[in-house]
Amino acid sequence: MEYNIQDIIEYIVQDLQIEYDEAMRIFYNSQTFDKLTDIETGLYLESSAYVYGIFQDERNFGKLIQIEI
Repeated sequence: MEYNIQDIIEYIVQDLQIEYDEAMRIFYNSQTFDKLTDIETGLYLESSAYVYGIFQDERNFGKLIQIEI
């Protein structure tokens, strides 16, 4: 899970062109992060690219839209 989080933060840094610490703050305060760290969702088993897609949707729509998590 730790590697996925690092990858996702790197994606955020690149896509939003922000500093690493700001990207960390944004991701750690997201619902996606909450679901990723909740073992019962199983989201931690998915690739970092998949989880980042969920994070992007959350940012674009203001909430999680994935039904399965």
